[in-house]
Amino acid sequence: MLTLSSLSPRELRRRLAQGGVRLQTGAFVACVTSPIGHVADGLALLYGDYPLRGDDDFADFYLNLAPVSGLRRWVRPQVQFDHDGLRPFQPLPLAQAFSMFEWALNWCVSGRAHRYLIIHAAVVEKNGRAAILPAPPGSGKSTLCAALVSRGWRLLSDELTLIRLDDGLVQPSPRPVSLKNGSIDLIRQYAPGTVFSPPVADTAKGTIAHMRAPADSVRRAGETARPAWIVFPQYVAGAAPSLVPVARTRAFLRVAENAFNYSLLGADGFKAVAGLMETATTFDFSYSALDDAIAVFAQLADGAA
Repeated sequence: MLTLSSLSPRELRRRLAQGGVRLQTGAFVACVTSPIGHVADGLALLYGDYPLRGDDDFADFYLNLAPVSGLRRWVRPQVQFDHDGLRPFQPLPLAQAFSMFEWALNWCVSGRAHRYLIIHAAVVEKNGRAAILPAPPGSGKSTLCAALVSRGWRLLSDELTLIRLDDGLVQPSPRPVSLKNGSIDLIRQYAPGTVFSPPVADTAKGTIAHMRAPADSVRRAGETARPAWIVFPQYVAGAAPSLVPVARTRAFLRVAENAFNYSLLGADGFKAVAGLMETATTFDFSYSALDDAIAVFAQLADGAA
């Protein structure tokens, strides 16, 4: 199967501008159209290992990112996201075009993929067992996810954990890991040689950069994993690592609160979260040093925690 890297930079830009490319990211195919160089450059840098689908193949989502017309085309140019004629986001500075693509694809999945329970959580896998990391912004979730991936855990997702409703397994959707502010340099130093997009400053989330997903995680995107642990992480400066069991009733509520479509799914959502409580052990985890966190997760994987 052809991957995005099979297209030359010139051909990628031409196809993005003239009809789009159909890019497969795990269970989804996105048709991406854009004449903006930042989008083409970001895709070439971070999505080269992802499969390309044919122009006539089905696409789950259609994403068009285009410059705002009028005076904005010349004075402080901006990018606008269009999805099937809808414009759910305010325009952003043109330099944030690739970041907008990432946010737009997350928006499409979280708002449309209701054959899954969708949890705002990172998820990684070791030996067929998945660790789900639900957490609000600022908790260190993505930093911890990136560190685990750099130490041999398989990336299933940085932002959206997809739980299949029929069997409760995690459906991988590996994509670049979004890092903010100080976490960018921290992971650069912790995982030398990892590929990052150029940092983009002054976004709504501060400075943003995306870490390329490992090629093995992309290649194995069709391999599901069984939920084994639900860990609610929290970075606490100077703190020793602390892994504390959480009562399942409390964990149920916290997972449901972090699920985008729990209420929409009704009884299916309840069954999906209840199934997680039956198959996964649940913990609160606070940490400050990444090496300490990696050691704790190694103990989890070995059954020693």
